[in-house]
Amino acid sequence: MTIGIVGLGLIGGSLAKAYKQAGEYRVLAHDSDRPTLDIAMVAGAVDAPLTEENVNACELVLIAVNPDAAIGYLEGIAPHLNRNSLMVDCCGTKRRVCQVGFRLADQYGFTFAGGHPMAGNHLSGFANSRADLFHGAPMVIVPRRYDDIQLLDRIQQALLPVGFRGISVTTAEEHDRVIAFTSQLPHVVSNAFIKSPTARGHRGVSAGSYRDLTRVAWLDPAMWSTLFLENKDHLLQEIDWLQQELARYRQAIAEDDVPALRALLDEGRRLKEEIDGVKK
Repeated sequence: MTIGIVGLGLIGGSLAKAYKQAGEYRVLAHDSDRPTLDIAMVAGAVDAPLTEENVNACELVLIAVNPDAAIGYLEGIAPHLNRNSLMVDCCGTKRRVCQVGFRLADQYGFTFAGGHPMAGNHLSGFANSRADLFHGAPMVIVPRRYDDIQLLDRIQQALLPVGFRGISVTTAEEHDRVIAFTSQLPHVVSNAFIKSPTARGHRGVSAGSYRDLTRVAWLDPAMWSTLFLENKDHLLQEIDWLQQELARYRQAIAEDDVPALRALLDEGRRLKEEIDGVKK
């Protein structure tokens, strides 16, 4: 089976390594940075460059670049795909990419589905990619039709070598709404939190809470700013909700309102237990 990978950063590089480690897969890849592609070939993660001439040999093409680059690549490569090709993007937002992907699939006869592998690392680039990055992680799929069981089975079989725990199915709109809360807002909060003047003197007086909250402050500014703006309607709503909640905590603390503060803390504790099944 021939796999095409577009983008050899952390995500694309890890996908390429996973397929090569599984054996019996030929991996073709494209990256805008030729030295990265050369390194990937020398490392044995990629067999050859992915081009307009050989992309029609790919049964599966995975696009692991930012939304703008994914759309540009889709528009350029679509006329060269064969009707049996399955193309799945791995972008962090889904609405615009899926709209373009579904339209081009209709026009040129290939199959497109949105995708989002729910795993990553604060370190970026091919050098930090690894074959087991997605082991046990969920993969979100955005198909054109929610009930296309045949397509979902095809995708699941094609992704088996990567090691995902399973796939979940949603719409592009719902994906972007939820991801603003589960992924984008935590990156904003973490990145803003570390700017406290107190941060520089934390050593020796910090433990797990600090590490947990600041882990994703170490991010790729170019990638995340693109994703934030791509999904700004949902992200701004999440920021507004967080600011409203923080204002309630601030008021209770400023006014020494013990009952109000305890109620706020207990509300958060109970919601965590209810949502994530955490037991005391």
